[in-house]
Amino acid sequence: MRLPDFLLFASDATLFALAAAGLLALSVLAACGERRRKRRRSIDAVGLMPWRDVGVLSLFAGLVLLAMAVMGWLKG
Repeated sequence: MRLPDFLLFASDATLFALAAAGLLALSVLAACGERRRKRRRSIDAVGLMPWRDVGVLSLFAGLVLLAMAVMGWLKG
C-alpha cells in the first residue's frame, strides 16, 4: 500500500500533530463513554471498559505529542 504524498513528505512535527489529533479524538470518545456509564439506568449493569482511565491517558499522551509538534514547528 502506498502512502499519500502529504504523509510521505510530512515533517516529524506534522506526524506528531496527526497522532495527537487521533489521541485527543479518542479522549473525547472516552468522555462520551464515561458520561453514558454514569447515566445508566441499571446500577448493576457495569461495563467492562475503564473509560475514565482511557480518557485521561489518551488526553495526556495527546497533549504531550501536541506540545512536541508545536515545538518542532516553531524551531522550523
